Amino acid sequence: MSLANYLSFIRIFISPIFLFVYLEYETFNLNLMTLPYVLLFLFGVSELSDACDGYIARKYNEVTDLGKILDPMADSIYRISVFLTFTLPPIQLPMILIFILLYRDSVVSTLRTICALKGFALAARPSGKLKAAIQAFSAFVIIVLLIPYSLGHLPEDTLHITSTIIVTVASIYTVFSGIDYIYANRQYVAKLITIKNEKILDNI
Repeated sequence: MSLANYLSFIRIFISPIFLFVYLEYETFNLNLMTLPYVLLFLFGVSELSDACDGYIARKYNEVTDLGKILDPMADSIYRISVFLTFTLPPIQLPMILIFILLYRDSVVSTLRTICALKGFALAARPSGKLKAAIQAFSAFVIIVLLIPYSLGHLPEDTLHITSTIIVTVASIYTVFSGIDYIYANRQYVAKLITIKNEKILDNI
């Protein structure tokens, strides 16, 4: 374990807290007007840990095999958790959009892990980093929209429609980034298929 890996664990730890605060904010003696600011704080801590863990790992030469898997896994868990939270009232995102985000991350994460176990690492893509930035910005905008909603200045229907449009755009780019990732690493995917076919032939 290193400091960078502990920062990754922070995102995993915050994920259920974000959901619980959104659902049961009154349990924490919060009201609807203060809820968006607490959510922004939790979201900001998560994003800060995401920005710092990779930098710290490289700066202090603490890059580990665990970190290579834990960092993207933590990103996926906390971002999917945030958008899954937004499927509940009053935002009520369509669940299909969350499935798109989840499916892309599951495919890429599984492929990355299998390749790592086989001894070759898949290169990160600029489209993946931009995907993360777009998703983070989308979640940030939705949380900010909760502020005028909590003050009665934004109707719930408008909040729902606007949030859905924002995440739809993010989902479309998420699909593109997944396709780009697989295509850019197609030689490694082909290598995995070759290894699997060789093992099948050996067992015949």
